[in-house]
Amino acid sequence: MTIASRSNIPLNRPGRRRDAAHRRDLSWLASLVHRLSGLALAIFLPMHFMVLALALNGPQALDGFLQWTHQPVVKLAEAGLVALLVVHLLGGLRLLAIEFLPWRGSQKAATIASLALSVLAGVWFLVQAL
Repeated sequence: MTIASRSNIPLNRPGRRRDAAHRRDLSWLASLVHRLSGLALAIFLPMHFMVLALALNGPQALDGFLQWTHQPVVKLAEAGLVALLVVHLLGGLRLLAIEFLPWRGSQKAATIASLALSVLAGVWFLVQAL
């Protein structure tokens, strides 16, 4: 016996989606990317603070770490980080626009534009770093 059948709540009530069609919507994907980018940035932040703490241990420790950051893999990760920052920033601005501005039919175009801008920012940073 399932929980739904015990609670007398019909599974076919109005508003209940039985499929995952809403997950193919671009706005839902934009929301997911915004949440995942925020999670990735939250994971990165303690590592950033640990690197900043190296400066307190003396210039040799920080210089050693900065030498390590010249590797191509680290440069690629930095470009990814910049892209994550831009994705999260633009996703937050998109949410603010949804909350405080009148609804427009151009939400899909704004979502695609913010994704394209994020990718361009990451690529630009990578080109500058190399």
